[in-house]
Amino acid sequence: MTHPYIGLPTIAYWKTGVAALNPLQLSGLWQPKFPVTGEDRIVTAGSCFAQHIGRALSARGYRWLDAEPAPPFLKPEDASAYNYGIFSFRTGNIYSARILRQWLEMAFGAEVPACLNWETEGRFFDGLRPAIEPNGFETLGEMIASREACFAAIRKAVNQGSVFVFTLGLTESWYDAESDTEFALCPGTVAGTFDAQQHKFRNHRHAGILKDMKAAIKLIRRKNPEMRVLLTVSPVPLTATASGAHVLTATSRSKSTLRAVAAELAEDYDFVDYFPSYEIITHPVWRGMFYAPNQRSVVSEGVDVVMGHFFADQDRAYPDRAKPDQGGKGKAGADTKRAQNPDAGDVKCEEELLNAFAR
Repeated sequence: MTHPYIGLPTIAYWKTGVAALNPLQLSGLWQPKFPVTGEDRIVTAGSCFAQHIGRALSARGYRWLDAEPAPPFLKPEDASAYNYGIFSFRTGNIYSARILRQWLEMAFGAEVPACLNWETEGRFFDGLRPAIEPNGFETLGEMIASREACFAAIRKAVNQGSVFVFTLGLTESWYDAESDTEFALCPGTVAGTFDAQQHKFRNHRHAGILKDMKAAIKLIRRKNPEMRVLLTVSPVPLTATASGAHVLTATSRSKSTLRAVAAELAEDYDFVDYFPSYEIITHPVWRGMFYAPNQRSVVSEGVDVVMGHFFADQDRAYPDRAKPDQGGKGKAGADTKRAQNPDAGDVKCEEELLNAFAR
């Protein structure tokens, strides 16, 4: 008697693929759909964990694309404080699919509503990225000019990049009731003033996230038909939830929804792939060993294991791909200040600021 479950590879069975192995011996978790080579120009964006991926690629000599580099007069530690060299453009963390879509659409010409212009104690903040300037901007014009520079950097990254790495982070968000424009963070937390009539909460569902991601991917591919997209889901739990649920179950709801969206996108498009950093950090097989005592922050050893799987699975699938020069940075686009910056290992996560409101 024969059937499809006879003769499958060892990774197809829990007994041989998981139970018989030490967790650190697991392999083949990812079957990449396309190579990531030393010649690719890699764009990174998304939530906090995406910063680890960009740094690891840069450290290996891959051509991480820094489309909005810091001014040359800034010291490395100051550049980091002002959110340069964190992602490929100075957006700060992009937590939701809707905000990614907004950034792309606005960068390529969509109207920017006035609700994104925040003022707090005489300083101006960008509702799309309220934490990029620690003390805000001196004038509204200065803030708008900085935003326009970021739009230009996004256009450059989309036009020149070859792999777009995006980490999905959250489903919960706050938006403007009149324009339906989404904010990076709830007004009044980092900057701005909260207005219960104007500022509304929503917890994005699968269909809406999928629609936003497809729109974002369509725009990217329309501008750059050769761009490939690599998705991940952040393994970092929610800092706080406004959903009314316990933060633990709210985290499961959020991450499982994002994971399902990532799976469908990877199944629907041959140029979209999903890398399982989320599973490597969160799965019970690893017994939480990659989390700090707060059960939220990912320790450096966890990042090393994640990226070890990334490079090993790339090598296994594409052993002859062009690899970067291990002796230095890529030929172009790599952030040379990362190696010099003493704070380069710190992850900037605006959502963590919500911890300040816990009692």
